[in-house]
Amino acid sequence: MTMQTLNIAGYKFIELNDLTSLRNSLQDKCSSLQLKGTILLSPEGINISLAGTKQAVMSFKTSLAGDERFADMRFHHTYSSYLPFKHLKVKLKNEIITLRQGDVAPVNVNRAPDISPSELKRWLDEKRDITLLDTRNDYEYRFGTFAGALNLHIHNFGELPEAVRNLDKQKPLVMFCTGGIRCEKAAIYMMNQGFSEVYQLDGGILGYFAQAGGAHYEGECFVFDERIALDSYLKYNGTSQCTQCQGPISANDAGCTSCAA
Repeated sequence: MTMQTLNIAGYKFIELNDLTSLRNSLQDKCSSLQLKGTILLSPEGINISLAGTKQAVMSFKTSLAGDERFADMRFHHTYSSYLPFKHLKVKLKNEIITLRQGDVAPVNVNRAPDISPSELKRWLDEKRDITLLDTRNDYEYRFGTFAGALNLHIHNFGELPEAVRNLDKQKPLVMFCTGGIRCEKAAIYMMNQGFSEVYQLDGGILGYFAQAGGAHYEGECFVFDERIALDSYLKYNGTSQCTQCQGPISANDAGCTSCAA
């Protein structure tokens, strides 16, 4: 099947103070290019998930890079045979990823060090004694995660501070999420709480798939669009989501095996 739609996802923590005019500008640009998806803007930065033709998406990226604040933004690129968004939304928010911790501001403090996908794969090959922490929601974890990763059983990112209270602060901690944005905040929070050695997976699970494939990963990665989940080749395999428990239903299943839906 020919993949014609280019999907991009990226973020940047940066102080923004012209939110209304920036929203209007981005809305007009995306509309003119017939792009669909979501852009979140807040005083702490920008979070982008868009899809459209390759020409339109690349035109948007060129336009965005013309603003020196966003010239160095990195994006995950995946392809699909259809637009996985129905609408275009450009929203103003208090936070581009909600943690509700006033002392966690990635634009004003030093971030935790990255660990590259190849380095994490090497550590997992070596069976290093680390805490491998999945910072995503419980239903995302059930779609797939790294072997041995700790599930916090949270329903939203704001529950993370309470969920990590009893973790070993002396053990090396490697955290990951879908594309990296949640770990930017989670890692700072963990350092503020006295964790001695904190790392965040560069590019998240999607970045790991792109560079290291599916080694040490079990299942698929949940994504926040109509594709629902991608495999380690960054392809959609027909997995759907249960409307009751939000867990995965594979293309071969008659229904959800996790609940009575």
